[in-house]
Amino acid sequence: MTESLTAIGRSAKQQLVLTAERLYALHGLDGVPLRRISTEAGMANKSAVQYHFGSKQGLIDAILANRLDDLTRRRGLLEARLPPGDLRRVIEAHQLPLLELAEDRDCYYLSFLEQLVREVHPLDKLPATHQASERSYYARVGALITHVPQPLRDLRIHQVSATCLHLCADRHRMRMLGFAVAPYALHVSQMLDALVAQLSAPPSTETLTALQSAPTDRPTLCALP
Repeated sequence: MTESLTAIGRSAKQQLVLTAERLYALHGLDGVPLRRISTEAGMANKSAVQYHFGSKQGLIDAILANRLDDLTRRRGLLEARLPPGDLRRVIEAHQLPLLELAEDRDCYYLSFLEQLVREVHPLDKLPATHQASERSYYARVGALITHVPQPLRDLRIHQVSATCLHLCADRHRMRMLGFAVAPYALHVSQMLDALVAQLSAPPSTETLTALQSAPTDRPTLCALP
């Protein structure tokens, strides 16, 4: 059945996804009844979420995938132009598509992702193309910070992605509240400087000592976009 279009040209499913993204970002994954999402999306059917997505989890998965494909595709284009051995450029290619989302006032994806990360969304539930992109990123960065031993290397890469997500979500919230933020070019450049420093700093003696007594298995890391 062909879906009816909303007044602004979005399909009913797309309107539900974008409305839920905003509401979940503002109120949390457990703070929004499905009927409210249907109502604010302008649906006459108050069970529209169940009709289109089957369940709340189906809706959450659709919100995640809605922008994740574009993130992964843009990363692939940026990575295709990477010079060898440039850690800053590798990080930029992976994180810049996320940084850009904070500049879109109508995009609540970053704050939604913060909610999802708190739920420890596993990597194996994400699309295969994104899983491959994430593993490739870990491998590229890891090859450029070999002075950092495992499993500390993977922990740092994961923490850098978490840092970027939370700082970008904070920037979007500040812009929406009308607070002044740093100019975009300065924000991006400073962010990349900080992420490179976080990844490449030599481990301290204290950290290396703690690492020696840590379990040998790599820690389980929750998926990040």
